[in-house]
Amino acid sequence: MKSAETLREATNPLPYWNERKGAPSPAPSAVNPEAAKRRFATLLSELDSSGYLDRIFPRICVDDRYGEEVDRAAKLEELSGIPGLWPIQPTSWDDDTFFTTIEVFHDLVARPRERSWHSWDECGWHYSAFSVKPARNLYTIRVNRILENASIQLRLATAGENAGRLVHLVDDDRRVLLDRALRSPEPKVRDHIEHATNLFRRRTATAHDKRSAVVTLAHVLESRRKLLKQELLSRDEGALFQIANEFAIRHESERQKADYDPLFLDWIFWWYLATIELTDRLVVRTSQPDCST
Repeated sequence: MKSAETLREATNPLPYWNERKGAPSPAPSAVNPEAAKRRFATLLSELDSSGYLDRIFPRICVDDRYGEEVDRAAKLEELSGIPGLWPIQPTSWDDDTFFTTIEVFHDLVARPRERSWHSWDECGWHYSAFSVKPARNLYTIRVNRILENASIQLRLATAGENAGRLVHLVDDDRRVLLDRALRSPEPKVRDHIEHATNLFRRRTATAHDKRSAVVTLAHVLESRRKLLKQELLSRDEGALFQIANEFAIRHESERQKADYDPLFLDWIFWWYLATIELTDRLVVRTSQPDCST
């Protein structure tokens, strides 16, 4: 019970790529998307032969007279709404089908921790005792490497509401900033940052979503306003909230400026996130005992 505030509430997973936006969308620029599709199909073949799909698609033993194999094509269509995903035929995929398939198999893989060889009638290996998390970690690493090599500006998210879903890539410096901010020493702050980041980076993020993300970060800064006043010049601290309050971000009124370019929200998001990361370091510093005395 003492740890209740740090525990996550159960949430339903996000819909897959094709469901998060109804109409087909152009793929992010890629050097060789067709090669990426072929490499992904090869990865699925490797995982299948190693038992990583047997939790969902178990192999029927030759001794099991009443066993019935799962219809893979029907199961994948049930999950994704896309017919004909099995057997894997990457040359027939459009980009939305490719990205949806990536997300679907993220949710299906599981690493077998035990296996037994059945030699009768060349039955082969039987896998059991599946572990989901390490399989998803491996899958994410391998898939993101494929996307990176093809210069596709998407990656499978590893945490938060978007975990296992493709999000738009940010540059290395901002990725470092995100990683630092998500390691905030305060659980509630981490939750706010994670929520804001998921809103901001999701595939279908609208200007309203980005504005909501900025508002969430502004709430975090508001809770640390006293610290900001102590550590920053008073005018600097005031400027942070002046932008949020006067540009129709936190409030809506006739006096506020609402005709700004939505790109402004990108700038304010990263500025606020960097400021929160700064306050995290200030919190840690002020909590440490002074060893000089």
